[in-house]
Amino acid sequence: MAIDYGTKKTGIAVTDPLHIVITGLDTVPTKDLVAFLESYFQQEEVSTIVLGMPHHPDGQPAQIAPMIRTFAKQLKHKFPDKTVDWQDESYTSVEAREIILQSGARKKKRRDKNLVDKVSATLILRAYMEANYWSV
Repeated sequence: MAIDYGTKKTGIAVTDPLHIVITGLDTVPTKDLVAFLESYFQQEEVSTIVLGMPHHPDGQPAQIAPMIRTFAKQLKHKFPDKTVDWQDESYTSVEAREIILQSGARKKKRRDKNLVDKVSATLILRAYMEANYWSV
């Protein structure tokens, strides 16, 4: 599972047990994220939670980084059976918007921030899978 953590909304993506297919799962209000995860983990087996960590062009962590680190600690405490890992998510929102544009989506759909967050989470998970599971 990958999480594109935001101050208001958070995009979530998952992969199948064989790590073949990545799917954008949902975008949830960040305030409801832990409750969403609790419910999801009761229904589905998840071994690893990948958190996207944005960086500035100079390599320094983005302003939201401390909030993401705090959330990671919360995840580790709440779900000690899950591995929490990191993936650079710099520019995933820009890439997500480009993918949505290239898909031929109508203007209203391209402006849908929920869709952008969900696609961003899939890009985070794809990068993580390429680095850790897939031979590219």
